[in-house]
Amino acid sequence: MTLKQFAPWKIQTDDRFKLSDIATRLPEKIEKTDEARRLKTLFDRLNQLQTMLYASKTRGVLLVLQGMDTSGKDGVIRHVFTHVSPLGVRAQAFAAPTEEERRHDFLWRIHSKLPARGDMVIFNRSHYEDVLVPQVRAWLKPAMLQKRLAHIRHFEAMLHDEGITLLKCYLHISKGEQKKRLQARIDEPDKQWKLQASDFEDRKLWPAFMKAYEQMMSATSTQLAPWYVVPADDKSDRNRFLAELLVATLEDMHLKMPQATVKPGSFKLL
Repeated sequence: MTLKQFAPWKIQTDDRFKLSDIATRLPEKIEKTDEARRLKTLFDRLNQLQTMLYASKTRGVLLVLQGMDTSGKDGVIRHVFTHVSPLGVRAQAFAAPTEEERRHDFLWRIHSKLPARGDMVIFNRSHYEDVLVPQVRAWLKPAMLQKRLAHIRHFEAMLHDEGITLLKCYLHISKGEQKKRLQARIDEPDKQWKLQASDFEDRKLWPAFMKAYEQMMSATSTQLAPWYVVPADDKSDRNRFLAELLVATLEDMHLKMPQATVKPGSFKLL
């Protein structure tokens, strides 16, 4: 499995693309029997690679998940990362900035949540909310928006130089599929706790959000920190795709287990 396989879903630097031109479903459909076998092999490999990452403590991984409401950010974290050791893995959600956070620069709240070497951190939303929402709501002047995008590029380049690999994924859901999932939240009592007024407000601004995402990803998808568009209408395909992409990213890091600090043969069991 190599990153080249994911080239069709990778956003190129300054790519003037349209999300409407990218399918929200994968063309390949796996039989259930084959899928179970494939997932077992995939998750075993992911667990092995995460163990190597944690043991070596030479590199870190930051997985950024962005997407419209109901695109499955929580679902990906729940289904993909239950298969790896909780040691060295952490999920971090970002909501609207607090009063204290607004008094600092927009990246201030991000710094302390970043992975150390040896860690894998998943951002459920991220620093990109501070360019996405202000753009849609017209809270920032265009010049300041461009400055923030430039700050993000420099910030992510610094992380790369410090040994942190960035993998940024936009979970690509169709408006029709979002309608089904929002309706399920209305109809099913065990899902109603997820309902927020902002979900329905943002849905009315769908075209503006699509344009903002396109511009944001085009401006910040770099060789060091690329964006991938993950087809997300089918939940099982979404989870498998992202797990495969994560495995390919980890394999591309050429991780190695550290050498023993003592000679195993020097011990005798009594």
